[in-house]
Amino acid sequence: MPGFSPVPLRETAETAAVAGAGGLPEWDLSDLYPAPDSPQLAADFQRAAEEAEAFAEAYQGRIAALSGVAFGQALVAYETLSERLQRIMSYAQLVHAASVSDPAVGRFYQDAQERATDISSRILFFTLEINRLEDVDLAAKLVDSVAARYRPWLEDLRLFKEHQLSDDQERLLHEKAVSGRNAWIRLFDETMADLRIPLDGGEPATLTEALDRLSDPEPAQRRAAGKAIGETLAERGRLFALVTNTLAKDKEIEDRWRNYAHPMASRNLSNLVEDEVVDALLSAVQDSYGRLSHRYYAIKAGWMGQGGRLDWWDRNAPLPDDDDRRFSWDEARDTVLSAYHAFSPDLAAIGRRFFDNAWIDAPARAGKAGGAFAHPTVPGAHPYLLLNYMGRTRDVMTLAHELGHGVHQVLAAGQGALMADTPLTLAETASVFGEMMTFRAMLDQATDPRQRRTMLAGKVEDMLNTVVRQVAFCQFEKRVHEARRGGEVEVGRLCDIWMQVQEESLGPALRFDNDYRFFWAYIPHFIHSPFYVYAYAFGDCLVNSLYDVYQRGEVSGFQDKYMDMLRAGGTLRHGALLAPFGLDAADPDFWKRGLTVLEGFIDELEEVA
Repeated sequence: MPGFSPVPLRETAETAAVAGAGGLPEWDLSDLYPAPDSPQLAADFQRAAEEAEAFAEAYQGRIAALSGVAFGQALVAYETLSERLQRIMSYAQLVHAASVSDPAVGRFYQDAQERATDISSRILFFTLEINRLEDVDLAAKLVDSVAARYRPWLEDLRLFKEHQLSDDQERLLHEKAVSGRNAWIRLFDETMADLRIPLDGGEPATLTEALDRLSDPEPAQRRAAGKAIGETLAERGRLFALVTNTLAKDKEIEDRWRNYAHPMASRNLSNLVEDEVVDALLSAVQDSYGRLSHRYYAIKAGWMGQGGRLDWWDRNAPLPDDDDRRFSWDEARDTVLSAYHAFSPDLAAIGRRFFDNAWIDAPARAGKAGGAFAHPTVPGAHPYLLLNYMGRTRDVMTLAHELGHGVHQVLAAGQGALMADTPLTLAETASVFGEMMTFRAMLDQATDPRQRRTMLAGKVEDMLNTVVRQVAFCQFEKRVHEARRGGEVEVGRLCDIWMQVQEESLGPALRFDNDYRFFWAYIPHFIHSPFYVYAYAFGDCLVNSLYDVYQRGEVSGFQDKYMDMLRAGGTLRHGALLAPFGLDAADPDFWKRGLTVLEGFIDELEEVA
């Protein structure tokens, strides 16, 4: 049964910005439900409860004895009920994301989680009983054509067979999530939404607004913002450390009971990617730190006139000759859709639907979730995008990224509620590809050498944030989870681990001080989805290789093959998806090819320097 954890946010705060909320679109969630207190939502809750009870009465304890036809019917009924519950929780999550600080919304979200968990716990037996089937018995049931349609979902489900607990233990963990892990996540989200950063002696800023100052053209503004953010996070350091320690311990306990070999094992399994493939990615990126981030930030320090060292608050600063161009919403929309259209008119047509309908919430508002995400909701509806748009070039890239997710989700919806979701490692493919298409289109239109340098530098920084930074985040998580197995990790130790990975990954050109020690605290992925972060690096390197194949014309009918890859949703794994393009993620050269694209951009910038 799909979980009801919050949607992971894209960590854009240090690389995103807002140009005023005027004229920016806001989403209309009535395609899901008219309102939190609507009769339609109440009726769906009631119907879901009745369907869950009927499903349990019909099938609990009987899965092994079902014929193939009856098993197919059970799968269809389970998918229908799953989609109904997903629709309810998608709505609750989106309402909450738009108004995280509203106590009434918080109560609605919590109540929805509790009711949905109660209902879903009634049918938890279904997947547990499927995993107790012998392979030969399951194969006999899949002779039925209806049941056979669900083969990819069943194969993925059975990967977790050896980690499955008893029915009572599974139900206990499932029901306690709302008062355990999910409650800590809610505490984190509401704390972050309520943070106010004192800037310039004026009205305190939200964290999103304060982080935007790290891209301000004025050095004094960047410095003041960075220090104010660090001080504000430090004031709540004990709370953030408690949340981090509690969730890490919670994960350790469950991992131990489920016999996972290491803290990343469950994430790798859910991502349908082998440990050795992830290890190859992480090793390739770490081995490239010197050629990528260390080299680039040394170049940038020279551009910024800081004598070979770059203050940490200037890491994402605009270059001195950056014109700090701002894009209106219409300009951003047209830029992204034009780039999509140049690649595939069909892809652009799907993307336009997000703008023609109220499927995007773009303004940065107090109390709104920070960062950005695309929520797939359910196949019977459509995705929604959340942004905090501030008009910079990087915000255009974020729009291109999230629209890629949205288009991917639309195309995969045909696989149904159980098989539309793509593993996180592949879920970033369309988003990063959308970014690359948009960047290439914008770069091709730039004729002024200074503008091209600025754009290349911006792209390099985005790629470093996506590849190097996310791998460093993964290393931080690994060290924290390992340390937690020896007891609670004191807040100062968390800060020490953070600084170690930052210094290793960003290099000697970066100059840090104590105000940066608490920046680990605001990263939502550590809380929402442990070890999610390497999926960004996986996706970026994968897309670099994929885009390189496209640019070189190595594969005929590339666009059609690409669209088919997106339509596959969660029915195929990375090996089968990449095979039509002649790529293999298990080959160490695959990751080197992806990193070479980034290195090439830095080479070009070094020549300019």
